[in-house]
Amino acid sequence: MSQYRSVAALAALTALLLAGCGTDTGANTTADTTDSPSTETEAATTAETAGVVPEGVAAQYATLSEEVEAEGGRTTSGDWEVAYIVEPAEPWFEPTGGDPTRREPAEGETHHLEIIPIEAATGRIVPEVPIRLEVLDDTGEVVDEQELMFFHAEFFHYAHNFSIPEAADYTLRATLQPPKFSRHGESVEELTLLEPVTVTFENVRLEPGT
Repeated sequence: MSQYRSVAALAALTALLLAGCGTDTGANTTADTTDSPSTETEAATTAETAGVVPEGVAAQYATLSEEVEAEGGRTTSGDWEVAYIVEPAEPWFEPTGGDPTRREPAEGETHHLEIIPIEAATGRIVPEVPIRLEVLDDTGEVVDEQELMFFHAEFFHYAHNFSIPEAADYTLRATLQPPKFSRHGESVEELTLLEPVTVTFENVRLEPGT
């Protein structure tokens, strides 16, 4: 699986960022640019910024790649690439309308399970995705399930704390619904991420207390 900290992936991400900001990264083969100082300046600026990724964006994808490699895995289904990460139960800050309130892990919560939905064609983390994550034991019984929350952290992800009854190998089953945002495009046919998807990760070792 490709790593987003690679030069090629970061360069591709930069091209998308530039395109999203309205910067033309390609040559215009139909316009006459002879003796046009402004065009020469724009071309020079584009050349200087090509391949440059904002530090925070590069760090986000580098950290994501490292943690998925060390503590999780990835799979691809249709328009989606889906990654997961396993961590011990964690606290977080919840919005309250005033200052955020720190929420500590509840009694019995053992793991913080993260799902990262990625647009397979671009490598971008996708916002506004409703995600349900189930943890199944070796008999297929669901031992815990949660609607995941969106988190702002070193990288954007969806997660919740889970209660795992005993150390064993489990299956993670994540069901992703189409994101809720509006879209630009010339036709419905060119739009992506329109279909829900369910992916599974088998033989995931979960050990309470680690």
